[in-house]
Amino acid sequence: MNFEQQYIDYTDTSIKYEFVLYLRVSDTKQIKDGSGIQSQETRGREYAKQVGFPVAETFTDEGISGKFRDRPDVQNMLAFLKKKKPGVQYVVLIDDISRLARDVRVYFDLRDALDEVGALLDSPSMRFKVKRDADGNMSEGIQALTAQHYREKVAETTRHRTWARLMAGYWVYTAPVGYKYKKTKNEGKVLVRDEPVASIIQEALEGYAAGRFATQTEVKRFFESQPEFPKQLPNGGIRLQKVTDIMTHPLY
Repeated sequence: MNFEQQYIDYTDTSIKYEFVLYLRVSDTKQIKDGSGIQSQETRGREYAKQVGFPVAETFTDEGISGKFRDRPDVQNMLAFLKKKKPGVQYVVLIDDISRLARDVRVYFDLRDALDEVGALLDSPSMRFKVKRDADGNMSEGIQALTAQHYREKVAETTRHRTWARLMAGYWVYTAPVGYKYKKTKNEGKVLVRDEPVASIIQEALEGYAAGRFATQTEVKRFFESQPEFPKQLPNGGIRLQKVTDIMTHPLY
């Protein structure tokens, strides 16, 4: 390979390239519907087909933020690249910089790791220099910083919105047993009773307060006697800690 060239030359017949796809999503919704991963892979394979080289392997990290370096399939990918199949130049293909990292330091750590194993980097979205230099690092750094800024801004906005809803009297955390979220036209998702479990819990709490149940163990037996109450154990029982959690939860 001529390292004086600026970018990967896929027309150079003296080099046998093989692509390694790296895919990542952090949003759990994208994992469930498959849109994020699927679109990244489709775009990557189409790009590989256009330049005329095969995809050797695909690595996927699902539900993991790009601010972390030690992701499971990042490590698996680096281990794969270290094997260095004779006569093959591996090219890691990402949909865009944010898929590899949403943190500047993490991004350049991974770029260094790819250099160490002799792998190149490419994307349908932008070009990466074969031999990194000051201009290339600056261009990539701006893109990586933009990805980091987006991640931090989303987190900041989410915190502000969460705090605002809390101050307005809305519950914003996971719905505890006996409650569920209902989408409304004007107030967004609002916590409402989830029957019949809500009434079972109400009866248990009121019974404990009135002396009907003297101990948490008796409350536990009451819950276990109710067919509609969600059970944790294969034998139809629940853990005593579940009762403690319900009786000390601020929402109840």
